[in-house]
Amino acid sequence: MMTMKNNIYRIALLGGIALLMQSCFVAKDYKRPELKTENLYRNEVMSTDTISMANVSWNKIFTDPILQGYITKGLENNLDIRIAMQNIAAAQATMKQGKAGYFPSLAVGTDWTHIKTSKNSQSGSFLRNLVTDQYQLSGNLSWEADIWGKIRSNKRAANASYLQSTAANQAIKTALIADIASTYYQLLSVDAQIKVAEETLINRNKSIETILALKKAGNVTEVGVKQTEAQKYATEIIIADLKNSIIILENTLSTLLGEPSGKIDRSTFDAQKLQPTITLGVPANLLRNRPDVIAAEYNLVSNFELTNVAKSSFYPSLKVTAAGGLQSVDLKEWFSANSIFANVVTGLTQPIFNQRQIKTKYEIAKANQEKAFIQFEQSLLKAGKEVSDALAQYNNETNKISIREKQADALKKASNYSDELLVYGLANYLEVLTAKNDSLNAELSLVDNKFQQYKAIIQLYKALGGGWQ
Repeated sequence: MMTMKNNIYRIALLGGIALLMQSCFVAKDYKRPELKTENLYRNEVMSTDTISMANVSWNKIFTDPILQGYITKGLENNLDIRIAMQNIAAAQATMKQGKAGYFPSLAVGTDWTHIKTSKNSQSGSFLRNLVTDQYQLSGNLSWEADIWGKIRSNKRAANASYLQSTAANQAIKTALIADIASTYYQLLSVDAQIKVAEETLINRNKSIETILALKKAGNVTEVGVKQTEAQKYATEIIIADLKNSIIILENTLSTLLGEPSGKIDRSTFDAQKLQPTITLGVPANLLRNRPDVIAAEYNLVSNFELTNVAKSSFYPSLKVTAAGGLQSVDLKEWFSANSIFANVVTGLTQPIFNQRQIKTKYEIAKANQEKAFIQFEQSLLKAGKEVSDALAQYNNETNKISIREKQADALKKASNYSDELLVYGLANYLEVLTAKNDSLNAELSLVDNKFQQYKAIIQLYKALGGGWQ
């Protein structure tokens, strides 16, 4: 009884010493590296606003109720989102395992051993009973003290990996919202272009009637008639290509929604009002708004902690292993007090030479940490570039729209005037054809300019990190 108490005291003393030694951490705490964020945007787009349009919910940016329904459905059904959710579930399981690192491991087992000794063996020559059976019920416990912070760093690395997966999921959401909105607006713009082309086709048919009448009157030749007919066929080809684009865009949007390809219900381009207040916010906002930048930093944190783990392997480890249970050669005496056995082993293990494995793992961990830092810095520079590009594109398209409207109006009037002049013999058919082609191209380009403006707003919203909040 006294021996049992002494063993308990020894184990308790050892545990107390281990807990005291845990204060001797060599693991460092993560500190965000200094990053220069003040010049991430181009000088002409520098902003001192503390509020960014990224802080606005996506349903406040995209107000079309049909589009809102598609975005909601996409966030629920999109296959990339569902894959990302499984990545989060796996990372969460790893995080839970990291948290359990402080607890001991315990295994319980039972076994039966049957031994028959050779009569001609050294031991069998003097043993009376050459056949023995042994019955055992045992438990094995193992625990390692976190003296150098290895378990703590493993736990933090697992937690950072989980948060990285969460941020990666948020990045997918941001990209998905942008893709759905961009595809939807492109569908509307192509609808508008088809409307322009079909109205033009009606005018082309009227032009053929006019040119045939002029030919009959001897004012133009058959060449003029055929050129006018060719212009009509060219318009029909434009309409056919645009309608084919509709099918491809509908298929694309269906895939984004996680559905089989099919027809997409939608509003009209003229009914859209996508003119949010453009506020960039200070460049440092990208560190907390851009999910890909957030994910890159958590990747850095994870690799930083894994470097701590690798470094701790250079130091001695304190382990406690214990085994105990019931052991008997007679099944009837298995649960007797005399069948109880127990052993406890404790000690420090200091690695000395192991074929350079520990140093190699540490050097690899350091290299991965440096790579993660470079990727973090790279993600921030990429974010700044995308903001600058999107804003420049928005400003350019906005400026082009005002010019294109004037161009389209002038060419439309020129086309109308040319028809009248042709009837009175004051213009030839080539001038009429050129005026009509230029007018059609200008109107189609005007619709595309408006779509490109919308697309630039969407890209700016995504570049600033909006959509996932």
